[in-house]
Amino acid sequence: MKSLVQRGRAALGNQQVLLLVVLILMVGFFTWRNHIFFTTAVFGNILSDWFPVILIGIGETFVIISGGIDLSVGSTVGISGVVAAISMEHLTSHKVGQNFTLVLGFLICVGIGLLVGLINALLITKAHLVPFIATLVTMGAGAGLAIVFTGGAPIGGGPDKTISLSVPDFGPFNRPGIAIVILVSILGLYLHKARFGRYTYAIGSNPFAARAAGINVDRHLIKIYILSGVLAGMAGYYYYLRLGVGAPTSGQGGELQAIAAVVIGGAALSGGVGNFFGTALGALILTTVTSGLIIINVAANWKQVVVAILIAAAVLLQEFRNRVRK
Repeated sequence: MKSLVQRGRAALGNQQVLLLVVLILMVGFFTWRNHIFFTTAVFGNILSDWFPVILIGIGETFVIISGGIDLSVGSTVGISGVVAAISMEHLTSHKVGQNFTLVLGFLICVGIGLLVGLINALLITKAHLVPFIATLVTMGAGAGLAIVFTGGAPIGGGPDKTISLSVPDFGPFNRPGIAIVILVSILGLYLHKARFGRYTYAIGSNPFAARAAGINVDRHLIKIYILSGVLAGMAGYYYYLRLGVGAPTSGQGGELQAIAAVVIGGAALSGGVGNFFGTALGALILTTVTSGLIIINVAANWKQVVVAILIAAAVLLQEFRNRVRK
């Protein structure tokens, strides 16, 4: 009996277990309010919302564990998507093949993300700006350039097969979504099993001790911010595939979603603590809330209130667990 009680306490002290319970309860509640929620079509829509959030969320996980923060991911999603859309519109108007155009658009999104991530990294490691200020600069610049390039209007006119790629054809999954799941799973293993992940945790826990242990902290941080930027660029490409246009507002609020997913998943903003599976569950809870509120006819504005409550609960749970450990 004592061992069962201990196991129960351990399970309740595990944030990932609690998040899974919360997710199950949410699915049950929304299904009770409207049975349509428990269908493949709705799950497909939730996953379609989840794919870009987990992309920027896993990048933000690496950043936050290292003791930093990346506020530029949302604007990177927007600027990469519109630059790729402009390029693909030009190629399509000149009768360039659809497959080549789509591949080039993907490479442009990745390249824009890499550039933004590199700028963030250099501002932090060379100009010695704190991550909040450095990424706030690129956040504003990216959002502004996205509007300048488009005039505030979405850019379409790309390949005809664009939207068909985002339609679920493997149950609730679409082909880009399957690729995203594979990619983020590999990154999750990289975070928890590879030396790169151990260095990330070490830097977030104590950068001075990490330097003393022989870790090149600046070089590692450059890799982390580039990774975050590249994943945000990929999210911008996914939004393009789903919407069929490059919209400057497609990543609006993305940085808040990413940070919320990471914090809800159990990461500490002070660095050194975080979990891939927790971020994945945190992102899934966020997208489930969005779809669930719409289906039960609750104003979408209430989503922000629910997310705020979830973040507060996650932070309070972290504080409680820390006190128990002490």
